[in-house]
Amino acid sequence: MSAVAATSPDFIADSDVLREAFALASAAHDGQSRKDGRSPYIGHPTAVAERLTRAGAGEPVIAAALLHDVVEDSDLTVGEVVERFGVEVGELVAALTDDHTIDDYEERKREHRDRVEEAGPQAAAIYAADKLVNVRDMRALYADLGEAAAGRFKAPIDLRVELWREDLEMLDRVVPRLAIVAELRAELDGFEAERPGMKLGHA
Repeated sequence: MSAVAATSPDFIADSDVLREAFALASAAHDGQSRKDGRSPYIGHPTAVAERLTRAGAGEPVIAAALLHDVVEDSDLTVGEVVERFGVEVGELVAALTDDHTIDDYEERKREHRDRVEEAGPQAAAIYAADKLVNVRDMRALYADLGEAAAGRFKAPIDLRVELWREDLEMLDRVVPRLAIVAELRAELDGFEAERPGMKLGHA
């Protein structure tokens, strides 16, 4: 097991299920880092799960948030997640997993969004928290590197912002009263405002 697993966050302390999910996520993401090249990747699903905890999400949603990238980023399968954590968590992880058989980035992201919308409010809440953490990370990296930050990502910054705006439209349909959605909009507005040459005027 990764050494990261020894420093589990406080919000999972009272749940055997969440401690197990964190340990599995730590092992799956062992050796991986975020786009800054320094932060261990496990910090990302932990931040997503922590925000959902503060929103009052239930244990299956928080467990799925901790595990939401493990199928994408390791050899684990949805079936193995189901076996260890049950159908509800497995289905949420499946909904949150990009389909990498779709080569085109925009097509893959839009297919993923459609699948999350179909999966319903719990999947959409995890998706919203994931995007919130990603936008905050983008803002921090952009503050350090400026436009050179684009080289750390799989798509141009303008395209990522366009897709995040489309994500907000979906989230407004599925979880319109979720506070995380308002936070995501504010973060995205802030990023656009601080980036020179960014086209503004979004609602």
